[in-house]
Parts: sequence; structure tokens; C-alpha cells
Amino acid sequence: MKEGTFIIILSVIIGILSGFVALTLKASVFYLREFVINNIIGSSKINIFLLLIIPSVGIGLTLLLKHTILADTIKHNISSILYAISKKNSLMKRHKVFSSMLGGILTAGFGGSVGMESPIISSGAAIGSNLGRIFHFNYKTVTLLLACGSSGAIAAIFNTPIAGVVFALEVLLLDLNRFSLIPLLMASVSGTMVTTIFYPAGVLFDFQIQDSFHASEIHFYLIFALICGLVAHYFTHTYLLVEQKIEAISKPFNRYLTGSILFGLILLVFPMLWGEGFATIKSLLSENHISVFEFTLYPKHAENFLVIVLAFVLMILLKVVATALTVGAGGIGGIFAPSLFTGALSGYLYGLIINSLNIGVELSLVNFTMIGMAGVLSGVLHAPLTALFLIVEITFGYELIVPLMLTSTISYITVKYFRDNSIITEQLATRGHLITHHKDKAVLTMMKLKSVLETDFLTVNIDDDLADLVKTVAKSKRNLFPVLDRDGFLAGIILLDDIREIMFHTEMYHKTLIRNLMSPPPAYIRLDDNMDKVMKKFNESKAWNLPVIDKGKYMGFVSKSKMFNVYRELLVNITDD
Repeated sequence: MKEGTFIIILSVIIGILSGFVALTLKASVFYLREFVINNIIGSSKINIFLLLIIPSVGIGLTLLLKHTILADTIKHNISSILYAISKKNSLMKRHKVFSSMLGGILTAGFGGSVGMESPIISSGAAIGSNLGRIFHFNYKTVTLLLACGSSGAIAAIFNTPIAGVVFALEVLLLDLNRFSLIPLLMASVSGTMVTTIFYPAGVLFDFQIQDSFHASEIHFYLIFALICGLVAHYFTHTYLLVEQKIEAISKPFNRYLTGSILFGLILLVFPMLWGEGFATIKSLLSENHISVFEFTLYPKHAENFLVIVLAFVLMILLKVVATALTVGAGGIGGIFAPSLFTGALSGYLYGLIINSLNIGVELSLVNFTMIGMAGVLSGVLHAPLTALFLIVEITFGYELIVPLMLTSTISYITVKYFRDNSIITEQLATRGHLITHHKDKAVLTMMKLKSVLETDFLTVNIDDDLADLVKTVAKSKRNLFPVLDRDGFLAGIILLDDIREIMFHTEMYHKTLIRNLMSPPPAYIRLDDNMDKVMKKFNESKAWNLPVIDKGKYMGFVSKSKMFNVYRELLVNITDD
């Protein structure tokens, strides 16, 4: 069997398995949440005390899972997939096939304010990655199979096969070529078929658009697109800020307490931020915003327009805080569903406000709810095409294709004005771990300093003399000699050309000290430098070899020739045959 055919068969298998992961996780969260609400909290009237406590139980169980059974604190989100692609040869740990799913069930099932999409995508990616590992495929093929798992997962969650493929290309930054397209399509279709055939009614995300788009309202969509971009920028900035503050707390238990308590206080005022938020979205799509306030402390004021506006604004501002606190406290989940939730609220609120102005126009609240979901998701993920096709496929029609294109694009452009990287890629880009479609930068990101580090240079001591150096030269195959002090710190370097004129003058052997012969290197490479920075140092110094140090101590040298050899190998590995 040809390898291409075998990969297509594997992509179908991966899509099916990802579909069952999506089905299992979504159904488990649905039924666990129903059990918690009906049997623990109470279905007739929310017990506020339990509402505050229950999410912390789920987060605590998830934290226990990560620190005891798994002994792994790595995040189970889309960023971790991108990190695996760039720094782990697309190899993900085997336990992530089930651990992401189990942690997601515990976190969201008990009311954590996170999305289930990231754990599902992570599990799907781990399935593809580990199948690639089993069959000993090269980096390019393993990456493709990993992307097939993610693509199948997205397709299965929302029954959106095209959005699944686009997600892999746009968010995971996979190259679109003859090698990748067919497997991605097959994985997406397979994942979609699983949930289409087997899902229990009401468990999965399933909406339809009823109202048509009117071109005369286009200016309202343009204004709203800018608002979506600003909301997405706020979402990204706030999430990263809260995450940074929580992670600054050194002890995991203290992070857990801080995040859980703050999240509980938010739920006290806005219990609708409990869980993913799809129940609220469904209420908005039914134009029944009154039901959103059913279990709050102020249900009697739910018909007051000012109360509605104020509550919606605060929910838009606080949903991302609740999500960041849930994840920061130790929960497993993502920002996909919270982005949709925030966008839905933004769109519905925008429509309500415009309609209340009595300016002779009645905007469709359902349309703007869906448009808002696409707009905010586009800005948060920096993925306008994913957001566009997701909503188009969810609505089963192209009636909103024009406003969707406008809103997704303008929102994305607005966010890009403020920040170059998305919420997913920000930290990876800062650390130099992000692969992009730029081949040169992609290869440099994949390169590891240790893979080009050469340690066969013979060293000399700073207190030695020329006689000792000549003995070292006689044994060395190199023409470069690092000079170290007694503690192993790099003091300088000596080139063979620097001593060629005096090395045969024996009368100078014991009169000439190495410290007087050495010179400082043109630049230093630190062991934690990324390869992009290393390449810049070579370009700026015009050197052929540069020393590598770790806190001042000598570790070895990196040469341009070794770098170019490894660069070439990686470039061939990630491009088409």
C-alpha cells in the first residue's frame, strides 16, 4: 500500500476517534452538569452557597488529577499543541489522549467557566500525534496527523467539517498543499459523521438562522464589527493579564484558593457565567433574554432596560475574568466557548440598544447574536476564516455570508492594530516558540540550540602559558580554543591565526601567558537563546563560530556550518517532497 493511501486511511480513523472523543466529552459534561444542578444544587431554586462551592470541587479534582495521577502540569490547550509542533517534533504525551478529556469533564461538568473545545482538540491532536509515533512517520506526516485530530475534533463539536479544515490551516498554521488537504478533509468529514449519527438530542451545539440579511443595514454591521474587534482585544488583554497575576502566585494550592474564591464571588452576582455559557446563548437566540436572569438575585428587575444593559455589559467584561480564573486555579478548558459567549452577548446587546433608539430600524437580534459570535471569535483567535465558516455551517445557509465576512475581517484587522499575536500565540511568540507560515522563521523556531552545540573544542586555562597552549594545539583538530578560568567561566578565546607567528619560538613558551594572548569573542550565545536570536548574533558579528555560555560558564560552540546543515535538513523535512 502506498504511503499516501495509508495516511488517508489513518486520517479517517483519527477523525472517527476524535468524533467519539467530542461525543463522549460533550455528553459527559452535559449529563454531569444536569446531575449537579438537579441533585446537588437543586432545580427549583439555585442554592447560592452550593453554586459558589461546586465549581471549586471540579477544579480541585482536576488539579489533583494533574499533580498526582498524571504528575504533569502542562496546559491542555491549543497553545500546548502549537508548542508540540514547534519544539517537540509534533509529539504529544500519550496520556493527553484521555487526560485532557477527563480534566475537561471535571472542570466544565462542575461549572467551570471554560470551553470544552480546547480539551477535545487537544485529545484529538494527541490521538493523531501518537498514531504518527507508532508508525514512525517523519515530522511532516506526524504534524499532519496531529492536525487531522484537531480538525476532526472541531468538525465533530459543531458539525462543521469545513471549519475543521480551516481551523487546522489558520490556527495551527499548517500549510495547505496536495499532501495535507485530502487527509484533513477526510478527518473532518469522519468526525462530523460520528456526532451526526450518535449524538443525543440537545447535547451538541446546533443553531439555525431564520432572519435574512438586509443590505440597507450594512452600516450597522460595520460599526458592530469595530466593536467586536475592541471586545476581542479586551478579552485577550484581560485573559493574559489575569493569567499572569494568578501564575505569579507560587504555590498551586494558593492559586487554587485565590482563583476559586474570586470566581465564586463573580458567580454570586452573575450565576449565568457558570459553565460554558451555551444555555445563555440559546436563550439569546430564542430572543428570550429574560430567562438569562432566572437564577440571579435580581430576577424581578430582568425587564428593566437599564438593568439588562448594565448586566450584559458586566457579563461581557467578566466572562473572560471567570475563564482565566478557572484555568489559573487549575482547571482544564479553553477560550473558544467563552469567546462565543462574549460575542453573543455583545451582538444581542448591540441590537437591543439600536432598536431602543426608535430610529426607524428593527435589527434582527438573532442575526447580531450570531454575527457577534463570529466577530469576537475571529479577533480572539486571529482566525477570521475559521469564525466565518463556523457560523456559516452552524446556520445551515449563506444568508449572512456578507456581514459575516465583513465583521470577521474588520474585527481581525482591529485587533491586529493593537497586538500582533492572538491569545493562543502570545506567550509562544514572546519565547520564540511559534511556528509561522514563514518558512525561514518556522525552521529557526523548530531548531534547538543543543542540536547544533559542539563540545569537542579543547579548552585552555587562563593561567597557563604558551607552552601549554602549543601542547593543546598539537592534540586539537580545531583552530579555535576557549580560555576558561578555574571555575569554568569563559574568559576569552584564542584563534590559531593569532599565535601562528610565535608558536614556534620556544624561548617565548614560558614567558608568554595565555591571558595576554586571548581576546573577547565577537558575541556570546546564551543557552536559553532561541535560534532566531542566535542567527541575529551571527549576522551582526560576522563570526563563523560563537561560544555558548550558561550563566557565564562555558558550554561549547555553535558554528555557522553546523547550523546551516541542520537548517537544511529541517527545511527538507517540513516542505513537500
